[in-house]
Amino acid sequence: MDKTEIYQQIINFWNNDMPFNRLLGLEIQQFDKEQSEVRFLWQDKLIGNPIQKILHGGVTATVLDIAGGVVAAANIIEQLDNLSPENIHYNLRKLSTIDLRTDFLLPGKGKEFIATARIIRSGSKVAVARMELHNERNDHIAFGTGTYMIG
Repeated sequence: MDKTEIYQQIINFWNNDMPFNRLLGLEIQQFDKEQSEVRFLWQDKLIGNPIQKILHGGVTATVLDIAGGVVAAANIIEQLDNLSPENIHYNLRKLSTIDLRTDFLLPGKGKEFIATARIIRSGSKVAVARMELHNERNDHIAFGTGTYMIG
């Protein structure tokens, strides 16, 4: 199995078998060791401020964390010599968020939201990602930095 197939299996798992991602409507569109993209559509259940009808800050932080975590997962896979399903599963169990910083720039308004992440640094134990959230008009809503345990 090549890495593209492995990444697609992970996308399918995280999109379909993670209840919290499904609850929020998050869909990982693509990822590799350099970048990731996660999208979701506006839903009233995601409102954090009912007067302004804007996204809850926790939704913003969550989608940034998912985008960063996905690209960190790819960096775990890139370091593996053995790409057996058992070894991938064993190593992905190590993935966890160590630190997450979210900076809110604009109110979370829009019909569709796109979170992207890029790796800043990836070592044998820790990866650091830079994440951004935009809406369909390319308004820059938030950015973040995530540090992830990968080894």
